[in-house]
Amino acid sequence: MADGTEQPGEPEQPGGPEQPEQPGQPDLRARRLAAWRGSTRKLADLAVGERIRERLARLTADAAGSYDLDDWVDFYGDGVVEELERRVAELLGMEAAAFFPTGTMAQQIALRCWAGRTGNPAVAVHPLSHLEVHERDAYLTVSGLRAVRPTSEPRQPTADEVRELDEPFGTLALELPLRDAGFALPTWDELTAVVEAAREREAVVHFDGARLWECTAHFGRELSEIAALADSVYVSFYKSLGGISGAALAGPEALVAEAKAWRHRYGGQVFQQWPAALAALAGLDRELPRLPSYVAHAQVVARALDEAFTAAGVAWFRVHPRRPHTHRFQVWLPYPAADLDEAGLRLAEETRTTLFGRWWESGPPGLAMTEVTVASSALEWTADDVAAAVTAFLKRLPEGERAVG
Repeated sequence: MADGTEQPGEPEQPGGPEQPEQPGQPDLRARRLAAWRGSTRKLADLAVGERIRERLARLTADAAGSYDLDDWVDFYGDGVVEELERRVAELLGMEAAAFFPTGTMAQQIALRCWAGRTGNPAVAVHPLSHLEVHERDAYLTVSGLRAVRPTSEPRQPTADEVRELDEPFGTLALELPLRDAGFALPTWDELTAVVEAAREREAVVHFDGARLWECTAHFGRELSEIAALADSVYVSFYKSLGGISGAALAGPEALVAEAKAWRHRYGGQVFQQWPAALAALAGLDRELPRLPSYVAHAQVVARALDEAFTAAGVAWFRVHPRRPHTHRFQVWLPYPAADLDEAGLRLAEETRTTLFGRWWESGPPGLAMTEVTVASSALEWTADDVAAAVTAFLKRLPEGERAVG
């Protein structure tokens, strides 16, 4: 299943929060999970496709080599949580890091702290960014900040757009990669130029790096060199690393100390967080080294999908970007989302092969989109495997929906 970490049963979906199942379909989620579990061939794993007992057993097995399981559970952020914070700060080349229960909390606290330091509540941010689309305007409504937008184009902003903003701003927030634009990244030269433009405007730079782990192959740089461009970086532990939950904010020691004070005020000083911290440490050890291979194979899968839809004569489609910047990308098809979902379910139930995750009609009428994530189980898929699965998938669309050229 090309589903990624934000799929059936998870809170965040393309274009906004996940909506509940449609009336009259209370068992649809159970059907999706059953179809996935029954599949013997999956293009990617499903993050929520486990029972509690299975997840606990996997956590114990995965974390055994990442932390001493005979140590005590954490108490308000000590022990295993402190070790995770140390590891993240070291990986990112930052002075310190703080663990947060959610990325939304980490983001708004980071921006609030920077606004206090710069004296300017304006944040230069893309309208497709996570801050704008998936956090219910938390930085605006909770932290009292406001947005200025260097561009509304579905791509990263340019240095000239940042340089030419017609009002001052205290912080430039860049989402790397920009998920809702197709997990888009700038080139390294473009990124350094954008950061320099922000410095010229006397602004600080914050990276929404929830998926920063995935970016090293595209930039050809280590994590610490990428993070060094920013004043602060937020990273997630479940979006790339297969963790349970949680995030970290990394930056200067003084900023992180203040962020921890605000974390307490925002309700993020949690009594025990050892399951999330253990899963994050295991992800750093297991998944982080594998991400470059996922990125490389995503380009194989994307090309195979493009060729398969072309060969099938689909009237209009997009694989975006055609050459993925990370191991995630979008696929757009000219069919109703409900029909695409049903075709995918039937494919899984009838052939035990799961190809795509859920589809959303988040763009122009008549088009649906899904996000493809290439992870460990996809590495065994050849281009021919992808083509065969696409053919079988399209055959399960209703006759009237098989739009061909």
